[in-house]
Parts: sequence; C-alpha cells; structure tokens
Amino acid sequence: MTADTVTELFEEHRPFLTGVAYRMLGRVADAEDVVQEAWLRWSSAEHEGVREPRAFLVRITTRLAIDRLRHLRSRREAYVGPWLPEPVVTAFGPAVPDSEERAVLADSVSLAVLVVLESLSPLERAVFVLREAFGFPYAEIGTTLDRSEVAVRQLAGRAKRHVEERKPRYDVDPAVRRDLTERFLVAASGGDLEQMLALLAPDVRMVSDSGGKAKAPRRIIETADKVGRFLLAVGHERSAATKVRILELNGGPALVFSVDGEVDTVAQADVGDGVIRCVYLIRNPDKLAGVPAE
Repeated sequence: MTADTVTELFEEHRPFLTGVAYRMLGRVADAEDVVQEAWLRWSSAEHEGVREPRAFLVRITTRLAIDRLRHLRSRREAYVGPWLPEPVVTAFGPAVPDSEERAVLADSVSLAVLVVLESLSPLERAVFVLREAFGFPYAEIGTTLDRSEVAVRQLAGRAKRHVEERKPRYDVDPAVRRDLTERFLVAASGGDLEQMLALLAPDVRMVSDSGGKAKAPRRIIETADKVGRFLLAVGHERSAATKVRILELNGGPALVFSVDGEVDTVAQADVGDGVIRCVYLIRNPDKLAGVPAE
C-alpha cells in the first residue's frame, strides 16, 4: 500500500471516525484529537495485514476515545455549573439520503441524548454509539473492544435500557421544532411573558453551560414562570449589536446569538406535545468556537 493510498483511505473515513469520537466524547476538539492520534497510528501501521481499513480505523478510534473519556471524567467532576456537550453543525447532506437513517443519526447526536450518555460507563457508551447510532453488528463491536459477542450484547442491553429510562420523550418533527423555535425567539425579543408562557411546558427546565467563563445560572432552573421570566430578562439586556440566526445544530434548529461577529450564546429547545420542555443555553466560549457566526 503506497503512502498516498494510506492517506486517501484515512481521509475517506475521517468524517465517520469524527462522528464516532464526537458521540463518545461530546466535544469537537477532543474528537479531533482522538482522530488525529488514530491517523498517527494508522500511518505507522503494517498495512499489508489490514483487510478491512474501516474496521481497523474504527477499532483504533474507539479505543482511543474510551481512554480519553476516562481521563475527561475526572475533569468534568470539577466543572463549574451544569455540563453540556459542545454544539456541532449537523448537515448530513446527500451522504445520508434515507430519512429514517437521518433521524437516527440526528437523535444520536442530540443534546438530550448526549447528556444521558454521560451517565454510561465508557465501555457502555462505546457499545451504544456503535450499535444504536451506526448499526454495527455485535460481533464486530466485540472485535473492536476485545470482548465476546455475549458480553457485548449484555453491555448493549444494559446501555439501551439506561438511555431509554432517562431519555426524555421529545418530538423530533423538524417542522414542529422549527416553528416553536421561531415563536420562542419572537416571544423573547418582544418581552411578552404571556406569549412566552404559552410556549413553555409547566415543568419546563432550563440548563445553562458557561463553565464559569460567562454569565449564566449555575443551577438548573425549573417551572415555566421562572424560566420565562429569566429568558425575558436576558432578552431585555441584549444589546442592539446582537445578531440572531437559526442554524441546525445537533440534529435540530438552534438560535445562535452573535456579538461583533463572535458567537456569544447558543440556545436550543427540546419539544414535546407542542410545547417547549427543555431549553439549553451554551455560553462557554470554549464550546462556541466551532459554531459559525454568519
């Protein structure tokens, strides 16, 4: 295998490997670091014995992601305030033409699911991502993780039950989410509390992630009245220089607020039964660098 072929094969699979690593780690920079380390190992490997390059690369990437996740767990325990995944632009494009497959991929990268995945062990998370998001056979996952197929099936069952028990039951209809996101923006911009309350579920929650590096609540806010009043207060404080656009992030519409050409806040709503059930606010500047301002 020539050096050019080695490089071409890796670049062909890079987007897929990054998708696996991001779902494992919840942060783009960490995912890219893992994929870069996978490249270094791939470029120095004995390629003559590699029959299936993608399987080989997935195995390297997944194992590196597991090691990275174990290291990150201790850092996240000291994180200031709630922790949310780093938002990522999701434009699956023609590579994923099937609507059902597109829905599965969008769900697997949603903020709600990624938050739940944080409660799994690194090994359970790897099995869940490979099986549920990408449909890998149990036997292939076993080879990837150096586990028996029986052990992988047990891990998969345990992980799936855990996720299903904790995962909120939200609507995934893109049109419904888009409509409520637009109405949410109008209500917040207009300062109309009644209009805002009409969009929020009575038990709505708002989770804010600033990492202690920007102004944001360090605890989850609950109930429509408290969430609504907080959001209107924030909207009132917003400067005239703030620009807002709707962008698809993590499989759904999100509001991107930019000030002087820099992304300041990302807000995304999870929807169920025609109302907003959870609002995510991401203000940690370290997590917003990859979100385009315009």
